Amino acid sequence: MPKEKRAVLIAFSVQSSKFENSSERNKFFRMLYGWKQTIPNEKNEKKEYVYQREGLLDEMPHIRVDQSSFIVPENNFDKIFDFFEEWSNKVIWKNFKVLIDKNLEEMFEGSFDEEDEPEEEIEE
Repeated sequence: MPKEKRAVLIAFSVQSSKFENSSERNKFFRMLYGWKQTIPNEKNEKKEYVYQREGLLDEMPHIRVDQSSFIVPENNFDKIFDFFEEWSNKVIWKNFKVLIDKNLEEMFEGSFDEEDEPEEEIEE
């Protein structure tokens, strides 16, 4: 039986009316997903500087399933939990344990702790 890796699916929904303004809502998404910052060059109008600003998910392997759902290795769940708890009065979220098969495992290469692997069944 092939080994499967444990992961967590996170699904969330923002409650836009609970944010003070759109800037605060954008802050939530930027802190989670990161963002691209473009700064025009004052001396040369044709030139600009582009920086990728990292978010929480940039710190860990993940699969983005949809705009408001993603999968992370189970050993990264504590960071995700802490982040969503900070926003719990404005964002509804759920988590679901999932198993990653061989097809998706390559996307998470090296991100699972050996101790997190399920034990192999012993045939008698």
